[in-house]
Amino acid sequence: MSTQEVLQAAADLVAAFARNDRAAYFGAFTADASFVFHTLTQPLLSRDAYQSLWDSWRRDDGFEVLSCTSSNAHVSLHGDVAIFMHDVATALRMHGEQCFSQERETIVFIRQGSGTQQEQGLWLACHEHLSAMPEGLPPP
Repeated sequence: MSTQEVLQAAADLVAAFARNDRAAYFGAFTADASFVFHTLTQPLLSRDAYQSLWDSWRRDDGFEVLSCTSSNAHVSLHGDVAIFMHDVATALRMHGEQCFSQERETIVFIRQGSGTQQEQGLWLACHEHLSAMPEGLPPP
């Protein structure tokens, strides 16, 4: 178990999001993952709930990720649980218009598998919390 493994899992998750790779992005989460986004009034309590919302955004709003950049990453290890925090800059297209956001995000990863050595290094996200960047801070 290492910080580098968690950083790689987080980088893979962000890269999948940035390229609109639905299968890889949602494959980075456990089925029972929960999501708290400052843009939603209620938490999403499963990966399926988030996938359904994602699909409706794409279908109804023309949602598309144009870019996503992570900075100021920090990992805290706690046994088979890791807390990943970072700043995230995202460009999206919604309703035909480009939107840009600066946010802070915490992703909780859990190490999966206890069988083979390869399985022991698999880190999946089980919780994501996205917050607005405090006003008055310069962009990264």
